[in-house]
Amino acid sequence: MAYVLVPPGATAKTLITEFARYLGIPVATRMTQTQITDAVCHTYTAAGVQLVLIDEIHRLNPRTTTGAQTADLLKDLTERLAATFVYAGINVTDTPLFTGTRGAQLAGRATLITCGPLPARHGTRQPFRDVITDIENALDLQQHKPGTLPRHAAYLHQRTAGRIGSLTRLIRQTAITAIHDGTERITKAALDAVQLDHLAEQHRRPTRSR
Repeated sequence: MAYVLVPPGATAKTLITEFARYLGIPVATRMTQTQITDAVCHTYTAAGVQLVLIDEIHRLNPRTTTGAQTADLLKDLTERLAATFVYAGINVTDTPLFTGTRGAQLAGRATLITCGPLPARHGTRQPFRDVITDIENALDLQQHKPGTLPRHAAYLHQRTAGRIGSLTRLIRQTAITAIHDGTERITKAALDAVQLDHLAEQHRRPTRSR
């Protein structure tokens, strides 16, 4: 698998350079976009990359000249690489991404899957609790008791609205605080003391209409 982040104001050359960077393909300053693309296609094929995840795709605007060239690059890559391309972005249907001639080409090659927050339960499974367990297992706090965070799964889901980004920021910031104050463990009180992103805090304390 390859993971590529669309840079702000991406051009075709900066994006293909990100493809090269992921697998450590050397890119010289004087190399042209075509040369970098050929090197990427050769290396990705030789490495047997079968899945390419392109994140922040909403940054791409095919209506602009640079955006159109970048969209053409993606179309070219999908034809040259024997891999499945997955595009991830925010509110992509509300952006110019799928509009215009080149946007239509992208839309015609992709199936839209709407992803919401991770549910607390899915049938008999508890996917949010499983994520919390994985995050806790990666902690390196000397006094933290394993199993503490999964026991607070309901609280954590309510606190973060099921958003993985908010969850990881909450646990990371609490862990940093625990290291600084010497407690070396995470408690519910410590989690509650951390202020999260505005979206999560708004969900936690919804504004009352007057």
